[in-house]
Amino acid sequence: MDYRKFGDAYLVRIDKGEEIIEQILLFAEKERITLASVSALGATDDFTVGVFDLDEKKYYPHTYKGNHEIVSLVGTLTTKGGKPYQHLHLSAGNAEGNVVGGHLTKAVVSATCEMVVRLLPGSVDREFNEDLGINLIRFD
Repeated sequence: MDYRKFGDAYLVRIDKGEEIIEQILLFAEKERITLASVSALGATDDFTVGVFDLDEKKYYPHTYKGNHEIVSLVGTLTTKGGKPYQHLHLSAGNAEGNVVGGHLTKAVVSATCEMVVRLLPGSVDREFNEDLGINLIRFD
């Protein structure tokens, strides 16, 4: 991974073989990011996305292997308990043009991932919501 800051944003390059969530959390910790929006594109050949079942309060993951273009990766960087916390969704298309997506839990870069992290002024923390079963943004 390598990155540069331009005004209130970073341009981040995540390299072949690196896992996106691991890298973005390392980056957020190193740069002490407490609130930002994330958008990216690139390629992956091993990723897991899921859909949250509100009744069961759990994610149902789906893992995909093989060449996929990251059509869209969007989300936020916040904190939880004072540590970096990511919430990312990914859509990826295969050679046949089929696109799948959902809540990102893992994605290994196969060529590159180009990410823009736009800093937002301030900070927000997350806390677990028992009723929904997810970590929600907490505004103090």
